[in-house]
Amino acid sequence: MKTSQSFGVHFTIRADKEKEGNAPVYACITVNKKRCYIALKQFVDLNFWDNTKGALKGTREEFKQINKYLQDVRLTLGGIYQQLMLSGKRVTAQSVKDHFFGNIEEAQTLTSLFEYHNETASSTLKWSTLKHYYVTQRYLIKFIQKKFRAVDFFLTDIDYKFIFDFETFLRNHKPLDHQKPMNNNGVMKHIIRLKKMVHLAMRLEWITKDPFMNYKLRIEKVNREHLSDTELAKLESKVFEIARIDMIRDLFVFCCYTGLTYVDVINLTHDNIVEASDGEVWIRTCRQKTDSPVTTPLLPKAIEILKKYKHNPRAAVTGTVFPMISNQKVNAYLKRDCRDLQHQEKHHLPLGKAYLCNNGDPFQWRSD
Repeated sequence: MKTSQSFGVHFTIRADKEKEGNAPVYACITVNKKRCYIALKQFVDLNFWDNTKGALKGTREEFKQINKYLQDVRLTLGGIYQQLMLSGKRVTAQSVKDHFFGNIEEAQTLTSLFEYHNETASSTLKWSTLKHYYVTQRYLIKFIQKKFRAVDFFLTDIDYKFIFDFETFLRNHKPLDHQKPMNNNGVMKHIIRLKKMVHLAMRLEWITKDPFMNYKLRIEKVNREHLSDTELAKLESKVFEIARIDMIRDLFVFCCYTGLTYVDVINLTHDNIVEASDGEVWIRTCRQKTDSPVTTPLLPKAIEILKKYKHNPRAAVTGTVFPMISNQKVNAYLKRDCRDLQHQEKHHLPLGKAYLCNNGDPFQWRSD
């Protein structure tokens, strides 16, 4: 359900601060049911104050002057509210008060946090990791636009409800393309990234309170089913007439026999293939995700695949062992082509449910 922005100004008095029958007047600003008070430094006679109307009753000239002042304050606050709304940022009662007093130093927002995080993290995070933060940020922008009808959100306004509502938004989000709705762990990954960025804001002293204090992440344990030796052998021996699926099968099998992930295999160059003094062939590289060194011997099946692509013209262009192809296209081809092939074959092909994982064990099933 969409929410609508509500705004109101009401004048009231503090009877507890009464002196000689006079009490101070306060302007009460209400934005979305949250209030903020402004002391107007005006004192009025308690006997002539109409709390319902928020004004003095009577025809005295001094009463008319005070009521006119209160009306001017109301118009000024209303104008500030309209200007803040036109700026496209989320408006609060406190921000209206700050602008009324000229305290217009901009509070930090999610957008400023995104910009700072992306700028500083680009030197420490791999692109394969950083791009996931961009996805989370796009979901946050969509959530703010839908929930608050705004283009930005003050960090100081992030609370437990904001986090819980964002989680609900992700669970109910229905992609317009071919993608499936997020499962629980997919939702939690976005929440984890938001949590990391919020904690960055705390270290920068942009906020003082941790909105995740009472929030509990709910990660479901997933047991992945691995391919058997028989299934892998069936996959290796299968002859594919489609060139691209044949290459993808080779990538998958090579991953299985080396223990490397898709991203590490696709970036392999011939310099990473070395021959030891005893004639044994090894891979020497670094894992992209952890930057940790990898030295592993090549089994005969893996060496056969290397020989198959030794003079591949597409691989020669990029200087890599295998022709360059994105992980997204690999998995899309696996799903589409193997589905078509399984309709034509009487027996099951394990490749139909195999995925080349970017940063996980490639020798596994993954439910479609």
